[in-house]
Amino acid sequence: MPLKPSAIHILHLDTNHYLLKAQLEQLGFVNHEDFTSSKTEVEAKIANYHGIVIRSRFSIDKTFLDKATNLQFIARVGAGLESIDCDYAESKNITLIAAPEGNRNAVGEHALALLLSLFNNLNKADSEVRLGHWNRESNRGHELDGKTVGIIGYGNMGKSFAKKLRGFDVEVLCYDILDGVGDANAKQVPLQELQEKADVLSLHTPWTPITDKMVNANFISKFTKPFWLLNTARGKNVVTADLVTALESGKILGAGLDVIEYEKLSFETLSEEKNIPEAYHRLLHSDKVILTPHIAGWTFESHERLAQVIVDKIKAKYFEAPKEKISEAKVTGIGGLFFKSKSPKELAAWYGKHLGLETNDYGSTFWWKDTNGNDCSTQWSPFKDDTTYFQPSEKAFMQNFRVQHLEVLITNLKAEGVTIVGEIESYDYGNFAWILDPEGNKIELWEPNDSAL
Repeated sequence: MPLKPSAIHILHLDTNHYLLKAQLEQLGFVNHEDFTSSKTEVEAKIANYHGIVIRSRFSIDKTFLDKATNLQFIARVGAGLESIDCDYAESKNITLIAAPEGNRNAVGEHALALLLSLFNNLNKADSEVRLGHWNRESNRGHELDGKTVGIIGYGNMGKSFAKKLRGFDVEVLCYDILDGVGDANAKQVPLQELQEKADVLSLHTPWTPITDKMVNANFISKFTKPFWLLNTARGKNVVTADLVTALESGKILGAGLDVIEYEKLSFETLSEEKNIPEAYHRLLHSDKVILTPHIAGWTFESHERLAQVIVDKIKAKYFEAPKEKISEAKVTGIGGLFFKSKSPKELAAWYGKHLGLETNDYGSTFWWKDTNGNDCSTQWSPFKDDTTYFQPSEKAFMQNFRVQHLEVLITNLKAEGVTIVGEIESYDYGNFAWILDPEGNKIELWEPNDSAL
């Protein structure tokens, strides 16, 4: 029989937003804090706990897990789980909880800030002016418009960055080990094509055996053009010595680094290190580099949002809501019609001029009222004819339907044998999922956050 929340003891090993502990206590969980004990000391008492909440204080390895005989979940207040022996934890039926949704917006904004700062020499120019130097020509900047931005790793963070780029006239390409992750904001391409076309490379990958030291001299040499590099992901994915060599040769034009190869698991201790590597010294003295201390996902807003996501996921584990029955009317309305076009902007302008549609970068939104007088909308959107958003469908169009209870609906559709494309994704304006009908048409299912949509 599952334990009641009052019998669940949770150990908090790192400081987090106060709401995390407060809300768990309101739910009835017993919470203890230990921010100072060594890993060995924690292992000596971990058998008394059913859950732990941690950021990056130390790794959760096989030895730790063997001592955690009553552990039911590990919640990491962050995006990745690489500091945890996930396979061994799952073999012990321990639920692993992370919160990539909590700081994806912060990471996307930080990556954009690094990029614009690099393009416009903001850090260099600021420091020079403060020293009394008014150097305009040596600080002449570059414009982002017209460039091609390549994103490696197109999950929560990569998608957030691509979304931030929508206001610029740029081509956005993405590469990922998973198929079918491209969307309206980024075209998924093979790695070779990305390396041939990219002016900017932004990393949004976890640290895995595949990505470890991925950006090395050989990888860099395969880029056709000199490029700017952004890394807000994991420091060990980039070989610093090879990066510095490329910066000095001009192959890499500039680098915005929120993470570096030499970080310890607990990031705050880097400045205390003796015998700092020579490559790091060269990095520190390069005016082509902007460095930040692993703060891309650590805004005031994400600090709270990360905590809330963790609370919600722990709550879902122990307070699973009963599955709602889907009514016979699974679709509540047509959310939109998307179709391929050779020149979407020109076509939208034509519809605006001759048919009076109020168009923007995404097409046109039709507002109307349902039979109950509620405000509703339907979207009309032309896409570029080379879009990957409609894949795996070969058709030139895609329908969007508004639905309710999307998660339950997808569960039922899976049981009915319907082909599901990808996973449910959440955005500011609702939750989305994708299916294929028997003729291969891709259908987007949208559960809006706002009833007016």
